[in-house]
Amino acid sequence: MSSAERSAGTGRLFTGVAWAVLLLGLWLWGREVTAGPGGNSAPTTGDVAAVGRPLGVPMPPAHDPLEPARPDRVEIPSIGIAAPVVPRGLDAMGAVDPPPYAMPQAVGWYDKGAQPGAPGASLLVGHVDTETKPAVFYDLSAARPGEKIRVARADGSVAEFTIDDVRVFTRERFDPAEVYGPRQDGRAELRLITCGGNFDRATRTYDANVVVSAYLTAVRR
Repeated sequence: MSSAERSAGTGRLFTGVAWAVLLLGLWLWGREVTAGPGGNSAPTTGDVAAVGRPLGVPMPPAHDPLEPARPDRVEIPSIGIAAPVVPRGLDAMGAVDPPPYAMPQAVGWYDKGAQPGAPGASLLVGHVDTETKPAVFYDLSAARPGEKIRVARADGSVAEFTIDDVRVFTRERFDPAEVYGPRQDGRAELRLITCGGNFDRATRTYDANVVVSAYLTAVRR
């Protein structure tokens, strides 16, 4: 589906209930180791696998992790995402606070977890849409393995990550350790997460989450 086709649909509300499914999993996992009219947010095939790693596409070696520095901005040139990053903590219920609805084009960084470029899996979350228009991660599901994600950091560096897979996790098959945990120990990784799957008009929620995984492959100064 083209970007124009994806954008042609009317806006959908990314509800707090949808975040609850995503972020409750983060809360439970974290305790062990230290969230409009309908339509689909592609890809929706299968419970988990969506794109995966393409055969025959070489992936670059991982770059050594960096010293911690907070993220200021994230860019995914291939799908036209360029957004400020705002730190987000936990709300009163113990779940990560997503960006406010007044900031639909901002990306939230879970500031109690890893910083992008440092060892571990850093979590970036964003809305897929609002009641009236697409939000920052509306096209996130169009990302593909091998494409780049750049995170500008407060120390003046730009951490460049390479996407290694794109998946859809349904509520029933959502695995917090798989989504939030690092794929390889000691590696600097990134997770970009939003809602996906089918939109239920009755409950005004999505039934899945799109998860883009990437790992650090270069650094620009």
